[in-house]
Amino acid sequence: MQTGRGWVRMYLDVADLHTFYASPLGQVAGMLLRRRLRELWPDVRGCRILGMGFTTPLLGPFTDEAERVVAAMPGPQGVMEWPGHGGNRVTLTEDTSLPFPDCLFDRVIVCHAIEHTDQTRALMRELWRVMADNGRIAVITPNRQGIWARMDRTPFGAGRPCSAGQLSRLLDDALFTTLGTSPALFFPPVGSRIPTAWAQGIENIGEHWFPQFSGVLVAEAGKKIYATPRQEHTAGQRVGLGVPDRLNLGQRSKSGVFYGDAGRAPGQSVSISNTGSLRPG
Repeated sequence: MQTGRGWVRMYLDVADLHTFYASPLGQVAGMLLRRRLRELWPDVRGCRILGMGFTTPLLGPFTDEAERVVAAMPGPQGVMEWPGHGGNRVTLTEDTSLPFPDCLFDRVIVCHAIEHTDQTRALMRELWRVMADNGRIAVITPNRQGIWARMDRTPFGAGRPCSAGQLSRLLDDALFTTLGTSPALFFPPVGSRIPTAWAQGIENIGEHWFPQFSGVLVAEAGKKIYATPRQEHTAGQRVGLGVPDRLNLGQRSKSGVFYGDAGRAPGQSVSISNTGSLRPG
């Protein structure tokens, strides 16, 4: 549905996403995806990390190690404050205009985003812009061959799933170089509680014997860099971070979900404090 700002409401509601990851099935899925990301990036000391889409269930392990960890949530999805203590690290944003300077983030995680937006290429080019030249991006999407994409009881059953080839072409079109694609979530998306040890065992078997039937695909990519002069930053120079007050998120519903513009006008930049908190710039 078209909105006043030109958004198309294909995104899931942030309250539904939060409910899923709080469920037994969602907790196991989050745990396995966090492990997969840790396998890609075992050491993020000194890194600045951005999560795009609904990524807060995946960012927790990085917060004590990385220099900065922040999350951007799309406007049609809504936004929920995170973490539950300390300064807020989440901002509401538009797919086509991320409120961050060029080359700010060393690592970018994308989940529950590209399969929902009708601005896929514009979103990926914005992520290219805000990612450091030597940075890495991990894109998580539903696997079109997996059972998770065929069942609407999970968020991975919504939106447009893709194959490994389609995901690689999407990254290539947005000026990324795919470094590898790994499968994840092989256990069936059933409602009953699954012991963690069982889920990890199923994961190991599925990855070895049936990789094409995973629930999701996790593609890691780097930035394609061309020999053009950069005037914004000299080699080795990093973007300075402001020291903000706090982010005014506006109206909060009873469920803790924030809607609106997260205290900023569309396209307005945000700055990041020494604690990782965000505010309009």
